[in-house]
Amino acid sequence: MNRNGSELVPAWARRTRGEHRWPAAVAVAGTIGLQLLMPAEVVPEGRYVLPALELAVLVGLLVVNPFRVDRESTVLRTAGLVLTGLVALANGWSVVLLVSDLLTGRPATPAELLGAGGAIWLTNVLAFGLVYWELDRGGPAARAVAAHDRPDFLFPQMQIPEIAGRDWEPGFVDYAYLSFTNATAFSPTDVLPLSRWAKLTMAVQAGVSLVVVVLVVARAINALG
Repeated sequence: MNRNGSELVPAWARRTRGEHRWPAAVAVAGTIGLQLLMPAEVVPEGRYVLPALELAVLVGLLVVNPFRVDRESTVLRTAGLVLTGLVALANGWSVVLLVSDLLTGRPATPAELLGAGGAIWLTNVLAFGLVYWELDRGGPAARAVAAHDRPDFLFPQMQIPEIAGRDWEPGFVDYAYLSFTNATAFSPTDVLPLSRWAKLTMAVQAGVSLVVVVLVVARAINALG
């Protein structure tokens, strides 16, 4: 209720203008850049194939819908899911190759290990941020038209709309922050997963982050010794 006694309907629960596409586009561009900077040993063969596909889909989305993600379209939705899937695939592939190299004892300096591990860890954060952003309540377009009233993630602002303000709604930065905290704490912090897919996805991300950090640090310490 607001000060006048009328019901306060927060932005996340009603139709809005939709959020800008550019934060998610910048994140995708960042993942592409990180993939190109990673050592050849931790990227798939034909290292330019996946980044090129990601860039092509991203450019297509920016051409068709460059500003606000505010209209539901099967084509745009499919393209967004494909783009997120490509980013996740590239990241997962790099994680597997890195773990394989670490377990088989491929010679590498501490700087190389930390550099490759850091790039993969950061890509992991961006990739899962995109996954959360693309899937929560049916995606950004569905959130803009309030197609689903039950959230997959419960943000603190949803519980205190009087403080957050009626115009607050989760955007890509909020999902990226959720991904970062999950990757560092290996568990939910201020944002709670409500649906089963959200819980399982966060568990996968935390597991990947934990494996990368533990194995990379252990090998780096061993190499220094």
